[in-house]
Amino acid sequence: MVTLRTGADGDFDQVNQLVQRTFLNDGGGREWDEERALFEPARSVLAVDGDEVVGHVGTYTRELTVPGGVLPAGFVTVVAVAGTHRRRGLASAMLTRQLGEIRDRGEPLALLWASEGGIYGRYGYGLASRRLGFEIDRREARIDGSRFDKTRLDGLRLSAGPAAGHRAQVTALYEQLRPSRPGFASRDSRWWDYRLADQAWHRGGSGPLQGVVCHDGDTPVGYALYRFRSDWDNSGPNGEIGVMEAIAATPAAYTMVWDFLLNVDLTRKVGLWLGAVDEPLQYLANDPRRLGMRMGDGLWARLLDVPAALSGRRYATEVDVVLDVVDELLPGSGGVFRLRGGPDHATCEPTTDEPHLRLDTATLAAVYLGGNSLGSLAAAGRVDELHPGSMTTTAPAFTWTRAPQGLEIF
Repeated sequence: MVTLRTGADGDFDQVNQLVQRTFLNDGGGREWDEERALFEPARSVLAVDGDEVVGHVGTYTRELTVPGGVLPAGFVTVVAVAGTHRRRGLASAMLTRQLGEIRDRGEPLALLWASEGGIYGRYGYGLASRRLGFEIDRREARIDGSRFDKTRLDGLRLSAGPAAGHRAQVTALYEQLRPSRPGFASRDSRWWDYRLADQAWHRGGSGPLQGVVCHDGDTPVGYALYRFRSDWDNSGPNGEIGVMEAIAATPAAYTMVWDFLLNVDLTRKVGLWLGAVDEPLQYLANDPRRLGMRMGDGLWARLLDVPAALSGRRYATEVDVVLDVVDELLPGSGGVFRLRGGPDHATCEPTTDEPHLRLDTATLAAVYLGGNSLGSLAAAGRVDELHPGSMTTTAPAFTWTRAPQGLEIF
């Protein structure tokens, strides 16, 4: 008989083996020190058949930046069911239990990356951000010098080399920028160990992890983490740069970092898989078509405490609206709530007032980080306007100055 239980310290190896099989990885010859350090057994839900782990959902304890604020969140990970035990409702039982436990810990929302996007809507998750991938032909694409003031680059300098050597500068700048960018997640030392891990199997056939840091005096103001892949064909060098992340505190630093990445000798292509949909590179390039852009799904979010989640973020415009939030999976998380907020304040609490808008929790999650238009979701039939004019006053409030960006897979 299959039963559910909380994880224990000794479960990592079995859980890891299950996940590797489920995601079609061979796992051979690998060390798992960084992954083992992240494992939180007390936040894992396991399905066990006798002594065998046949299902697992895990949670990481981290913070998430939301528009105008930072909140604790449950970062859902390694969702897997053994092929021998599919179609028994194990995933549903584990995911539902997990959501209740996240809510009971006082974390107002959960989020995840979906290996298959059709699964999680039934559990109240909404697609809260998107990613923009780039496959750049660097022989054709370049920074358009007419679009920025070159004098802003005066005083800036670059240093490049193995990423581990830049850890202090990179971590300091990330922590500086993290509170201002929706979708960014907290990274303690374990997460930086994982992010900068450079075992051979992490490389995917590319070279060691590299870093380039832009300095203004002694202060880091921009950086990129990347790998290179050397290749040659009959016409000469055909190397590639794979960018893991590239962020900056100023436009000049961002420009200088990308100018470096687009001009590495012996390379012909530059790729970035987890770019933001509003990535500034689109507006710096001489020909955006040469950036090879392709849209994909990003973070999926699930609200578990609507008042805490909505009062924990800020709003682009003043808003006073009553929302009827329908949560069929966890009825106790739904209800009618009055939201009052603006750029520097927000409150949300239950109310008996007549609602202005009705939507389900997945739809509310889809607009929560500012990555989707409430009006677009209404046009798809996912929001009911119960009070004329409410959509016009509410939709702009849920936008934000920058699009949310999921910068890492977890």
